[in-house]
Amino acid sequence: MGPRLADIARHADVSEATVSRVLNNKPGVGSETRAAVLTALDVLGYERPERLRRRSAGLVGMVVPELENPVFPMFAQAAEGALARQGYTPVLCTRPPGGIVEDEYVELLLERNVSGIVFVSGLHADATADHGRYHRLIAQKLPIVLVNGFAEEVPAAFVSCDDREAGRLAVHHLAELGHTRIGFTSGPERYMPVRRKLIGYRSAMAEHGLDAEDLVELSLFGVEGGHAAAARLLQRGVTAMVCGSDLMALGAVRAARQRGLSVPGDFSVVGYDDSQLIAFTDPPLTTVRQPIQAMAMATVRTLCDEIAGHSVSRTEYLFDPELVVRGSTAAAPVSSASRARPARVS
Repeated sequence: MGPRLADIARHADVSEATVSRVLNNKPGVGSETRAAVLTALDVLGYERPERLRRRSAGLVGMVVPELENPVFPMFAQAAEGALARQGYTPVLCTRPPGGIVEDEYVELLLERNVSGIVFVSGLHADATADHGRYHRLIAQKLPIVLVNGFAEEVPAAFVSCDDREAGRLAVHHLAELGHTRIGFTSGPERYMPVRRKLIGYRSAMAEHGLDAEDLVELSLFGVEGGHAAAARLLQRGVTAMVCGSDLMALGAVRAARQRGLSVPGDFSVVGYDDSQLIAFTDPPLTTVRQPIQAMAMATVRTLCDEIAGHSVSRTEYLFDPELVVRGSTAAAPVSSASRARPARVS
């Protein structure tokens, strides 16, 4: 079924005659109006006539982790849309466990003469990985942008959420609710975002005069990792947890309920990311939101500037996280006072 002029005209807020002129590539239509009609065509799911299809300015690789964590598809979708608006065709490369690794994807992308590559939570975030791979790409004059993970020795543009602030925000929120035994879990410490969240967590615990000793339980990313970490921390008397991802937080909620605890009545949980469905979990998850849309736009803008030959700052662009309070956190249970350990006096 072809596009209905009335639907397109209504969406673009123009006349049907104007839509007809655009679709038939006739003169006499302003560039902004023409763009509005074509955007309406795209949004409504109609194919553009062949004569109106844009030629790609080139391919851009986007290497992301597995898509199990909803935050990665969110970023990919936002970045892909921004790249398409700049005329580039994105090539999405996912790294599921046991699948194609980052270096193999890079070889494939170079064979396809990509104009640039975006790496999301890649090996650049792993402090134990060989970062020479990025130096080699830079030496080849290939534009790259590295998202969520900072390696000071790599002279590239980085885009990150401020993980230190994320850790602080979560602890401040829980401490203000009266919690004193606040646990922390995230993925392995070799990852820079984990290290930074941990720094923020410990800093905020110290600010509130709380003892963080024996309250950190690093695990695997994902629901199972959060569940395992929470099970161990609950045995140590925590009444609240800061989690390195929303999926880990959901695992923590499950572990608490298996012990017969109410969330948030007996146990409070804060996640991280704020992916799309987290507001609809049971209970709706309190979390620290990454500004995914803004980070994706900055990533694409930086990459496109570098592709165009403009000077790009070889630094890290830090974006502020936002605490989103929902239904998984509440005042510390009264019984927790008897379980709370006083902070050590130095």
